[in-house]
Amino acid sequence: MEYSQMTKRVLDFQKMSFDNWYNAVTSLQNQAVSMMDTVLDQSRWLPDDGRKAIQRWIHLCEQEGGRFKTYVDDGFTGIEKYISESKTTAPTKTKTTE
Repeated sequence: MEYSQMTKRVLDFQKMSFDNWYNAVTSLQNQAVSMMDTVLDQSRWLPDDGRKAIQRWIHLCEQEGGRFKTYVDDGFTGIEKYISESKTTAPTKTKTTE
C-alpha cells in the first residue's frame, strides 16, 4: 500500500472522528440551550437586559462553534489537496542493479 493511500485513510478516520465529536458536542450544546430557555422562561425575576445578554451569549457560542468547524474542515480540505498533489507529483522508484 502506498504511503499516500495510508495517509488518506488516516486522514479520513481523523475527519470522521472530528465530525462525530463535533456532532456530539453540538447536540449537547443544543440541549443546554433548550434547558436554558426553559429556565429563562420560568425566571420572572431576571431583568430583560439579563435575558438579552444571555441570548447574545448563546448566539455567540453557536456562531463561533460553526466557525470553528469551518476552520477545521478547511484544514482537512487543504491536507487532502496536498496529499492528492503529492500523489500525482511523487517520483517513481526505479530499481537499480549493482
